[in-house]
Amino acid sequence: MISMRTLVAACLAFSAATAWAQEAQPFKMPVLPHMRAAATVDAAAPDGGTAAEPGANTGDAQAPAAPNEPAIAVKPCDQGLPTLKTPLAFKPGELLEFDMDAMGAKAGRLTMRVQRQANGALPVLVEAQTNTLFSKVRRVRGSATSYLHPRTLRPSRYTEDAVENEQRRKVNVAFGAQDRSVKVDYQIADRPKGQYNYTWDKDGLDVAGAIYLIRQLPLKKDLPVCFDVYGIRRMWRLTATVVEREHVSLPLGEFEAWHLSGTAVRLDRPSQTRDVHVWITDDERRLPLAAVGAIDLGAVRLTLSAVTRPGEKPMEAQGKEDLKW
Repeated sequence: MISMRTLVAACLAFSAATAWAQEAQPFKMPVLPHMRAAATVDAAAPDGGTAAEPGANTGDAQAPAAPNEPAIAVKPCDQGLPTLKTPLAFKPGELLEFDMDAMGAKAGRLTMRVQRQANGALPVLVEAQTNTLFSKVRRVRGSATSYLHPRTLRPSRYTEDAVENEQRRKVNVAFGAQDRSVKVDYQIADRPKGQYNYTWDKDGLDVAGAIYLIRQLPLKKDLPVCFDVYGIRRMWRLTATVVEREHVSLPLGEFEAWHLSGTAVRLDRPSQTRDVHVWITDDERRLPLAAVGAIDLGAVRLTLSAVTRPGEKPMEAQGKEDLKW
């Protein structure tokens, strides 16, 4: 399975250097600054490629700060998130499947499944599987689970369990509603356990559950969105705006969707930012259509390819077009 960094990159940065067919003409995203700085590797030759410069603002959230990097305060959210729409656009049993591309080549598949309520929480399970080609570059097996409040969709806990190139990584994150705390306990391989402690501003989410909360926002043109989100043992502040309603064409079908655009800033290293674009269908399903971001190896893209919802006919991509970078 692909690294949890891929999931975080896709959720934090739903855009960069990508294109898909929109109506009759291809819609191209700009090449963003952090994408130009990211390392690029030829998937057909895993040993090749060019490393990013030291201190570059790449997709690797574990990268150390550059020497003498100035401290910058992150602007707080002007307001909390708006009241969520009801009823929920999803329910237990919904399964979303995404095709993954990394470094311009097919990398595998990622799934997001809503599970049955348990102990007062609505769990969302995220799993991903790399194909044989990408496993030559990075070999990972893992999963992540977000435990959401069934009404507010705020997380109480978030867990990760992954094995990357035979090295196991485990993370358990606890969200404190009263003191707005985020307690991160982690362990990598047989190293000593570690811990981070953060706080969030007006809303604190995790990287997987944030997608489901966004689906419930009362989306309309110029709606501001701002919240703090946990990912890769770090906290980020995501500020975005609903730009407009657009027609999007995918192998899965034709959709009318709301386009959100913004930026995610790492709270403990504000010089590290991610441009954000996300498309959510403008219907009762509120499906997340695509996600693109950056990891330390380069660009990563998720594209919705199949949908299974209780009581509905399954949807699958027909392969009528081939998405290109």
